[in-house]
Amino acid sequence: MVELVKAGRTPEELAREFEPTAQSIINWVAQADRDSGMRQDGLTTAERQELTRLRRKVRQLEMERDILSHAAAWFARETGAVPPK
Repeated sequence: MVELVKAGRTPEELAREFEPTAQSIINWVAQADRDSGMRQDGLTTAERQELTRLRRKVRQLEMERDILSHAAAWFARETGAVPPK
């Protein structure tokens, strides 16, 4: 689709022919321009994938931290290092 738009066809014309919405085609063209460095107004596909991966990693690390925190508190109570409430 992106190549067809770059070749001169309109997103509306392509939407009628292939059935994605014209806005979807416009979004694809904009993303392709970002990926090629022609636009600087958003994240490239690679940057978006990296951001998603890093957010997933942060969630994982936060979960592990919470588990370790609870385990440390439990062991402290069980060994008598902290008086019970």
